[in-house]
Amino acid sequence: MELKKLTRIENIIPIISSSLSISNEKIIVISHLNLLFVFNILKYHFGHQYKLLSCISGVDYISCKYRFGIIYDLLSLKYNSRLRIKVFVNEVTSIETITNIYINSDWWEREVWDMYGIYFNNHKDLRRILTDYGFEGYPLRKDFPLSGYIELKYDQTKKRIVLEPLELSQEFRNYSFEMPW
Repeated sequence: MELKKLTRIENIIPIISSSLSISNEKIIVISHLNLLFVFNILKYHFGHQYKLLSCISGVDYISCKYRFGIIYDLLSLKYNSRLRIKVFVNEVTSIETITNIYINSDWWEREVWDMYGIYFNNHKDLRRILTDYGFEGYPLRKDFPLSGYIELKYDQTKKRIVLEPLELSQEFRNYSFEMPW
């Protein structure tokens, strides 16, 4: 009983808040400044041993002070437990890469960078992975335009709705889906 009390996550790492998910999995929120410390403790502590990083994902909370959430899902095979770690940052804050702790985080961090524009410090190969190299913007941000060639908006001077050509930072691509042979 005493050993279990000593190895509670709240007693060994600095957390902002903790909760339980619907499926009784632990969710903790940490500061981006403590990221490397927390992941080192969780991977190598004898009472937890979260040796498997199963996913990294991003979330865009466009109207919040900390706009982006980065969610890490960890699994301890020895203790058969899951842990979800959430880190919140704004548009200009970058976070440290955890590729030195979990080697499989490399591609997931590249995907979060490509889709949301969240920068990972000290990442060895942070480049686009799902979009073209010349692509402007980040497709999973909630402020990314999703419309076609024209936009519908209200014009204050004309006091009516007008149709105008959509101006994007890159050109549209027209694809021919006919077989070339």
